[in-house]
Amino acid sequence: MGHDITLTADDGFQLGGYRADPAGPTTASVVVIQEIFGVNHHIRAVCDRFAAQGYRAVAPAIFDRIERNFQSGYSPEEVAAARKFIAAPDWDATLRDVQAAIDSVKDEGPVGVIGFCFGGTVAYLAATRLNGLSAAVGYYGGAIVKFADEFPKVPTQLHFGEKDSGIPLTDVETIKAKRPEVDVHVYLEAQHGFGCDERASFDKQSSDRAWQRSLDFFATYLK
Repeated sequence: MGHDITLTADDGFQLGGYRADPAGPTTASVVVIQEIFGVNHHIRAVCDRFAAQGYRAVAPAIFDRIERNFQSGYSPEEVAAARKFIAAPDWDATLRDVQAAIDSVKDEGPVGVIGFCFGGTVAYLAATRLNGLSAAVGYYGGAIVKFADEFPKVPTQLHFGEKDSGIPLTDVETIKAKRPEVDVHVYLEAQHGFGCDERASFDKQSSDRAWQRSLDFFATYLK
């Protein structure tokens, strides 16, 4: 359904990405932010799912500044290798690349952002720091708690798993306390990565509920 694209950030850096367009006319777009595994098969599939729902979807390859065209699966060895990309995140550079994705579609209607894992934190930061967005959704962003004092400029929804070994519920409660305006959902028994049907931690019931809530959220604010 989609195709590879090239985006240009405001510092002149060119990065890759993936874009999926709906079959018919549309008035809204969603920027999809990857996990630590790059713009891989799963992230492309998420873009295709949004296109099937009538949205333009763009996934910027936000690791291109470190290694171009990086894509990975989910074996323990691949997870360990992918972690190098988040050892010392350059949040400013990452957000420049996300802004490039937003800018590529912002003249065509309202834009939302959704991110998973590392991308969940990036989506939250996009809501607090970037321009041109109308809504943001983040799934199991482990570093969101570090930025919970930052106020989102757009309506924001967050999803967490109750059994996420990397995000204690105390972090989720801190986010709720500091950001009562954010729509936060916790899924019982769900682990980290519960929304990815290619990971062992996939939880279909939780994933389906979170996906529908995300679609409803975007339907409300991307119009």
